[in-house]
Amino acid sequence: MERPVAVKTVAADLLALPDWRRTALARFEREAKAAARLDHANITAVYDAAITEDVCCLVMQLVDGTTLDNVIDCADDGRLSVLAAVSVAAQLSSGLSAAHAAGLVHRDLKPQNIMVDTSGLVKILDFCLVKVLSDTDPQLTITGETLGNVAYASPALLGGEKSLDGRSDLYAVGCLLHHMLTGRPPFHGEGPAELVTQHLTAPPPRLTDCGVDVPAGVQDLAHALLAKRPEDRPGSAADVYEALAPYLPAPAPAFATRRMPPEDPQRPFLVPHGPVMPR
Repeated sequence: MERPVAVKTVAADLLALPDWRRTALARFEREAKAAARLDHANITAVYDAAITEDVCCLVMQLVDGTTLDNVIDCADDGRLSVLAAVSVAAQLSSGLSAAHAAGLVHRDLKPQNIMVDTSGLVKILDFCLVKVLSDTDPQLTITGETLGNVAYASPALLGGEKSLDGRSDLYAVGCLLHHMLTGRPPFHGEGPAELVTQHLTAPPPRLTDCGVDVPAGVQDLAHALLAKRPEDRPGSAADVYEALAPYLPAPAPAFATRRMPPEDPQRPFLVPHGPVMPR
């Protein structure tokens, strides 16, 4: 169709290991079918897949933009403004609400798995570690495997709990919101073991203790998202979006005919459905 796409493949060295091959192929097929069911502006679309003896690839939407870690690094002092951070978190919550409604948990949300396209739209990437909530096949769980990035992983994920729900992703959103506003994840240590221990036992730092001036509602939400127990977090991604809504930038139609900076996470809220401006 002469459309640029992104193609993701299962690593050849992984497939070469007999003990891993069946599990990897099963997980890959599960990802393709699960991701293809998702249809949301904040999630990359899956177009096609091929699973054979020689080729295992997933054909996806190619996002023209940059990853969230680059957006943060390019910001002043490595911190996003409250409006920008809230805008990103709201878009993440919107996309996750669709995934969770479909019975999927991402389990690997981190700045490198989130893109901001040139219109400012946030896209969640890489559902390769997605958990199908209704899936009870123990053969798809690999003993000792570490899923997700430790800096943004929930206590339940790090603790190896088998029954994860969407609130595990909401913990990651809390870590990301803290990172965007302070310039670093909420927990940091000398190594992975220390970092895991902090996620499991240390009380989450408050944004105000990190020298960040934020509205009380944003502070309370960020702190609630980082609760150790899932039941102490917001109940759903939709609840997170609702809590963020009062702090989103008001739509500004006057900007619709003005060229805006690329990778601007506020643009979808400043110019809802605004036209794509010439480069």
